[in-house]
Amino acid sequence: MTEKQTENPTLTSNETATRTYYESTDVDRFYDIVWGGEDIHTGIYDHATEPVADASRRTVERLADHLADHLSPGRTVLDLGSGYGGTARYLADRFGCDVVALNLSEAQNERHRAANAERGPDGLIEVVTGSFHEVPYGDGHFDAVCSLEAFCHSGDRARVLGEAARVLKPGGALAFTDIMAAEETPAEDLRPVVARLGVDALATPAFYLDQLAELGFDPVGFDDHTPQLARHYVRLTADARAREADLRAAISPAYVDGLLANLPLWVDAARADRLRWGVFHGRRA
Repeated sequence: MTEKQTENPTLTSNETATRTYYESTDVDRFYDIVWGGEDIHTGIYDHATEPVADASRRTVERLADHLADHLSPGRTVLDLGSGYGGTARYLADRFGCDVVALNLSEAQNERHRAANAERGPDGLIEVVTGSFHEVPYGDGHFDAVCSLEAFCHSGDRARVLGEAARVLKPGGALAFTDIMAAEETPAEDLRPVVARLGVDALATPAFYLDQLAELGFDPVGFDDHTPQLARHYVRLTADARAREADLRAAISPAYVDGLLANLPLWVDAARADRLRWGVFHGRRA
């Protein structure tokens, strides 16, 4: 598949904040040094000391399992908020399918394209700069749609899910993960935690399940992996502290200070049962 870039969309305030965040050199270097620079999302851990990168890849594998019946050579999957391309490369390698990787940050997309050119899979991945609020493809275009921890950046998650449903073929599969608030958690309790995401509040599992049902997905499932959140942020916090000297050598002092102050807030929120996380999956009727 050829690579292309859509015309720059008119961005919402959330999208502007997201693009600014992910195109920061500080953020890019943090993800590279601590998170591995490939799969930037919560991991599913086999044990407490497992490397973040290994656990994050396991999340991709579990999500891909829900798409397996819908992907093969000649079929196409859309990855919404594709980041550095770890998921896209995994799907193309595993299934031999075509992948459209839609992502708002051109800086991340440039790194994604460079990795594809270096490591392949050659010709299977199309990297597109654009918004998941306005997917630049026609109705029923894709056999499957996926996303890993990108919807939390949206100020209109119902619209994102609507776009995912619109571009799916009848019978197509959807699978995604997201960081969410527990149903009973007031939004204000999490504002200090999610401030760096550029949003005021998180969705809840009930919101996503209700929206998917309204959009006609049947069946719909949620694999609840909430206990992994605390483990993940404990690992990130420990790794960031252990690599503090490396971080300070590559990243601005203000960002490192903010990071080391913010990560423990995620640990505390997860341990206080204020957050939820897992894999949603469904089939479009």
